[in-house]
Amino acid sequence: MGSRRPWPSAGVALVATLAALAVLGRAQETEDYVFRDAYEKREVYIPMRDGVRLFTILYLPRDRSRTYPFLVNRTAYGQPPYGPDTYRRWGGPYVEFSKRGYIFVYQDVRGRGMSEGDFVYQDPYMEGSWRPSSTSDMYDTVEWLLHHVDGHNGRVAERGVSWTGWEASMGMIHAHPALRLSSPQAPPQDQFFGDDLHSNGAFQLAYAFDWMAASGRRRDKPTIEQETPFPYGTPDGYRFFLDLGAAANARKYFGHTSPTWDDLMAHPDYDEYWKSRYVSPHLKGVAHPVLVVGGWFDAEDFNGTLLAFHGLEKNSPGNRTHLVLGPWVHGGWASLPGDTLGAISFGSRTGDYFRREVEVPFFEEVLRDGPHVDLPKVLAFETGANRWQRCRQWPPDTIARPLYLRADGKLSFAAPPAAAAPPFDEYRSDPARPVPYTAEIVAGEGRRFIVEDQRFVASRPDVLVYESEPLAEDLTIAGPVPVRLLASTSGTDSDFVVKLIDVFPPDAKDPDPDPTGVRMGGYEMLLTGDILRGRYHRSFEKPEALVPGRPTRFAFDLPDRFHTFLKGHRLMVQVQSTWFPMFDRNPQTFVDVYHAAAADYRAATERVYRSGAEASRLELPVLSAVSGCQAGADSPARP
Repeated sequence: MGSRRPWPSAGVALVATLAALAVLGRAQETEDYVFRDAYEKREVYIPMRDGVRLFTILYLPRDRSRTYPFLVNRTAYGQPPYGPDTYRRWGGPYVEFSKRGYIFVYQDVRGRGMSEGDFVYQDPYMEGSWRPSSTSDMYDTVEWLLHHVDGHNGRVAERGVSWTGWEASMGMIHAHPALRLSSPQAPPQDQFFGDDLHSNGAFQLAYAFDWMAASGRRRDKPTIEQETPFPYGTPDGYRFFLDLGAAANARKYFGHTSPTWDDLMAHPDYDEYWKSRYVSPHLKGVAHPVLVVGGWFDAEDFNGTLLAFHGLEKNSPGNRTHLVLGPWVHGGWASLPGDTLGAISFGSRTGDYFRREVEVPFFEEVLRDGPHVDLPKVLAFETGANRWQRCRQWPPDTIARPLYLRADGKLSFAAPPAAAAPPFDEYRSDPARPVPYTAEIVAGEGRRFIVEDQRFVASRPDVLVYESEPLAEDLTIAGPVPVRLLASTSGTDSDFVVKLIDVFPPDAKDPDPDPTGVRMGGYEMLLTGDILRGRYHRSFEKPEALVPGRPTRFAFDLPDRFHTFLKGHRLMVQVQSTWFPMFDRNPQTFVDVYHAAAADYRAATERVYRSGAEASRLELPVLSAVSGCQAGADSPARP
């Protein structure tokens, strides 16, 4: 579930959602600050090396008695408000940045908003190529700023969330010498294995459709008009996408106005199109400080956060790189208080703490020689126990502890005995009646499911449920959770979804206040989960049909978590073959999934085997006594 989204899209709906979050965050900001009084606004076109001009908005401090660093934001979603006399509420990510004084630079990337040029969906970086890219555009922008804007101190930072986080990661490659700080936050890095569009080869239908319908359309000329949400005609996305059929049928809505959608339909496997867009291997020789930020419950670009961090650790060893992971949804650290998510409480205002004690001081240190910020290599929030941990690496040192799927729906750390004829549990997966990923009625992709109570599907006959006894003591996991599934299908292709769930005790207290009437006794909190498209069990480059009835090994990882299952809680694992419409339906026949005909969709019997050396299991990464993590003095986080 490294790429599951709590937002309706990363285009219009993401912008609308972040705007709504900003409204919530304003309650935490100082309301007497008037940005217009402190800053002058200019709109300019900055030429790139190939002659294309990028539309850029500058906010310049009116106080010219000192110099200021640049803070750059490049995005594909427009930079409203446009017009020299219309101002943002404040200039930077938070009013605190504006109060400190920065030269804020907001730029439409090429082919978007008011910028010239052709838009390419996350254009790949090509080593040694002259071809302009987001990497060269950032370099050229910095060079222009240094020579055409007065009052700067020669230092530049690039920061952004989601798409702008991707831009920040691309801007680190062969960076301009004046770039002194990068902060890629939830930056997509690999669009096939866990960011935005796929997970382990399965297609992110609801998100991809919503993004392309709103933000991926071809334009005729630069425009300040903002994309509008797609008119689904119903709040029921489950029914909408069921009626749509195969993903390629979206052409009846798009025609050929969405070039990226056409690309997606032409590249179902892990080919050069996807490999060329993998960012992390190019993060070489980065010599300036980097602050990578992500959220445990970011269902959009959590995977990219870790890929960016690990890419920097591998390819730029010794660099001052820090990773911060908190209990946040996509972008939630930028404006939400971070004390709750749905019915789940984290015991403190983790978002406020990050903004006040970590991010702003770190920027001040690097860009203005402020006081040193004592950041560990990894600052990670441990959910369940609800405390910040300072770790020397990620993941920390752990001990693999197998958790076996047993008979009668049991889940146990004790291995099952071997059997001559391996026992199994089975279910019938019917593409005509796929398992929903959420109980929320939502047209695109919802926001609630990432920690949603899984009781809404636990009684379905096409969902296998395995549950442990109540824990006698706390159990802490840290890192990815390997899945080792031995399964078979009566078809020639199938998906397998595995979810790890924290089951609350029957007497767990309800939230207070509790406006939605949530009952926490027995709450089945989705902690992490993911999917594997069966045809890719050997190779993501060369898919192959499954042999009907043959037990087959399926190995993949559930996304990282740092979580304590508290004493008295139970562990639960659910196994199913559809997770709709977050992911498109596998026809369960070995055909081109994106262009499958109605007759290709067939019900199949799925079996999960549970005995002997190949018994289906999860390998829990249990935190070791010498993990390299230590609860900080600020744990639990300050209110």
